This record gives sequence, C-alpha cells and structure tokens, in this order.
Amino acid sequence: MIKILLTGLWVCVVTLGAVYGAVQMNKPAPPVDEEAKKKEMQELVRGESITVPVLSDGVITGYFLSRISFMMDKEKIKGVKLPMTELTTDELFTHLIGNKMVDLSKPGSFELDKFRSNIKDSINKRLGDGLVAEVLVEQLDYLSKEDIRNNSSRGNKNANPGQKIVEGVKIEEPAKTAGH
Repeated sequence: MIKILLTGLWVCVVTLGAVYGAVQMNKPAPPVDEEAKKKEMQELVRGESITVPVLSDGVITGYFLSRISFMMDKEKIKGVKLPMTELTTDELFTHLIGNKMVDLSKPGSFELDKFRSNIKDSINKRLGDGLVAEVLVEQLDYLSKEDIRNNSSRGNKNANPGQKIVEGVKIEEPAKTAGH
C-alpha cells in the first residue's frame, strides 16, 4: 500500500514539474521596445544656424533664421567621408533658397510636418535613402529688412526678435561615454 501511495505521489510531482517546465518555456519573450531600438540606431547630427534670404521679385525682403538638426542612421553615417554638418547645411540651403517656405501674409498657414518631410526627402535623395530618420526644427524665425534696420539703429538694444514661425524643439546634448 505504501509503494502505491509513494508511486502516486512521485507521478504527481513529475507531472507538476513537467507542466511547470512547459509553461515556463512557452512564456512569451518580453516585448521589444521598437522606439528604443530605433533611437539606439540613430545619431544626432546638430545643424548650424543658417540665414536664408527671402527673395520677392528679385529683391531680398527679409531673412529666415533657422537651425535644423537631424537624427540619422549610425551605420550609414559611417560610410560618408565628408563632414555631415556641412553636408546637411549645404543641402538645406540649396533646398530652401528660392522655395516659398512660408506665406507671411497668412501666419497660421505654415505646415511643419510637410516642411520636415520635404527636407528629409531632399537630403535622403542627395545623400542616400534612409540616412535621415527625423528632422528636428530647433528654430525658424523671420526678420524683415525693416526689423534688421531698426535693430541696427537701436544698437541691438531692445532688439525686435522677428516673427517666430516655429516654436522649436529643445535638443539636449547626449551624455558622453567613456570611450568617446
């Protein structure tokens, strides 16, 4: 009788162990955070502050002041031999000069998403598809020639900052690692 009882207990323990092991092995893997993985594969390329003249009927009517940075694919940047900041600044200037970016007579008509998309497509077309993952607009302001003259006549005291087109994103410098 004791042998049958111990055999039954042993079968129960083995069965419970097997079920527990099977459940543990079939646990779904922890979800991979796609956003974090994507960000890990990207590198911030800081843009320079650039001034783009606004032409109207062949005459400069004012200037756009901009600073645009980029999140770029780390692996694809390694293959580029030229300095990325200068390349992106050149492409930005080429893309923006002569394009009517903002209709100043309609202050609310600026489409930031379309602007970012156009810049991203333009740079990817020139430098390689998929290089630019995201366009970060830090500053986009407009100063008319009159604003500049008035600021100069005041000696830049109480200067008119111009018309803010986009309230830019604040970009923090990534923490430097010991190997860099």
